[in-house]
Amino acid sequence: MIRTARRTRRTLRAAGAGAAALLALSACSSSDDSSTTSDSSASASADGKLSGTVTVFAAASLKESFTTLGRQFEKAHPGTKVTFSFGGSDSLAASIAGGAPADVFASASPKTMKIVTDAGDAAGTPADFVRNQLEIATLPGNPHKIDSLADLTESGLKVVLCDKTVPCGAAAQKALDAAELTVEPVSYEQDVKAALTKVELKEADAALVYKTDVHAADGKVEGVEFPESAKAVNAYPIVRLKGADNTDAADAFIALVRSAEGRKVLTEAGFLQP
Repeated sequence: MIRTARRTRRTLRAAGAGAAALLALSACSSSDDSSTTSDSSASASADGKLSGTVTVFAAASLKESFTTLGRQFEKAHPGTKVTFSFGGSDSLAASIAGGAPADVFASASPKTMKIVTDAGDAAGTPADFVRNQLEIATLPGNPHKIDSLADLTESGLKVVLCDKTVPCGAAAQKALDAAELTVEPVSYEQDVKAALTKVELKEADAALVYKTDVHAADGKVEGVEFPESAKAVNAYPIVRLKGADNTDAADAFIALVRSAEGRKVLTEAGFLQP
């Protein structure tokens, strides 16, 4: 299949209503002014300065950290705009493989990144930039006195898990298998933020989420560590996409994420070193 034909199909698919609807649901801009527009095809001007929009598809658990890094990037490169779509890594990967336009993909697991690389949509080899570990999110004050993974099996306890197809769900299942435990959740959620929200809204007593999400909840939930989580640590890879419109800005954003400055933002949010 020649590259020109691939670009043509990608453009037609991206113009379709399905892709537009997905992006409309999940897109979040790092800028407070959503009416600001830029030429997304711009990359670097004649004087070498970056310009235009860089579109980043990223795992839901990266929302707070990447939003911060997006603002830092825009401040360091006036004339640029970073636009994010956050969600379940599997859905984002499938969207990219289906032709949704994006410049960068940051996944919550190598398995979901493989969807993109297998489709031939990655420009280069994905690089791991952080890792993340699970924690039990409970109601503030931990009224049900949950202090172990085994406690989630108690009758009458409303537990929420991420769907097994998304990285947080796969990690949760791996931890439960390691502990030889079975949990019957009241619901499976499509990304880790949705699972956490169930506890924040008191619609669930506990959820298996990432430590970074407990940290980002800022007191709305309480975190309980458990030893089995060490056997289910997820690595997060990032890559520029082959169909990127703004290659220079995409490379610069990835460089920021992997820099000491980027690592500082990520580790302060609770992520582990790669």
